[in-house]
Amino acid sequence: MLLEVNALNVRYGTNHAVSEVSLEVGAGEIVTVLGANGAGKSSLLKAIMGAVPATSGTIKFDGQDITNKGSSSRVKSGLILVPEGRQIFVSLTVEENLLIGAYTRSDGDINKDTEAVFDRFPNLAARRDSPAAVLSGGEQQMLAIGRALLSRPRLMMLDEPSLGLSPILVAQLFGLIAELNQDGLSILLVEQNTHMALKLSQRGYVLELGAVRATGSSDELTNDPRLAEAYLGAAV
Repeated sequence: MLLEVNALNVRYGTNHAVSEVSLEVGAGEIVTVLGANGAGKSSLLKAIMGAVPATSGTIKFDGQDITNKGSSSRVKSGLILVPEGRQIFVSLTVEENLLIGAYTRSDGDINKDTEAVFDRFPNLAARRDSPAAVLSGGEQQMLAIGRALLSRPRLMMLDEPSLGLSPILVAQLFGLIAELNQDGLSILLVEQNTHMALKLSQRGYVLELGAVRATGSSDELTNDPRLAEAYLGAAV
């Protein structure tokens, strides 16, 4: 397995945000994490990325224990998070935002990889010297993903990437995620659009109050009526 999370716990004071969560993502997989607001999904991704400390449990990436490694070390190893809300720097240009994604790199291919991102996202290329503030919500999400690609990830974690986007842009976004996966990128996806997420992924986990309440293939989760009513919502 590329990513192995075992009995992970995250606490904020008395709040037990993540409780004994174990999950796996294999090379080339798309795995989705579902659950209601406040289920602990974002805290789980932040702990895997090292943005918040794990209270206990272990995180392994490509067989190496990274539980106590810093975020920069995890990025260098090929793990990256596209956070909820995109968190781009609106006062910087589009190109400057992209280059932030390469901050852990010292090789000579950064310019080549930047141009590859612009080739993938022509709208960003047309605004490469403009401040990111001029971008639409969909373009800002593409910028956040492009910035992540500049780190040369092996596994990309996406936290609510469709939030605030129109249905047309959501369809384009999920098409992009599928394309990145076909190019060999593993994906761990937290997504409010449960129907689209399960359709795209191979497997899924359902969180409730910080704990895993169900796991299985995407088909199994989709076709379980009790699960759909209890955790996934009528959309499924």
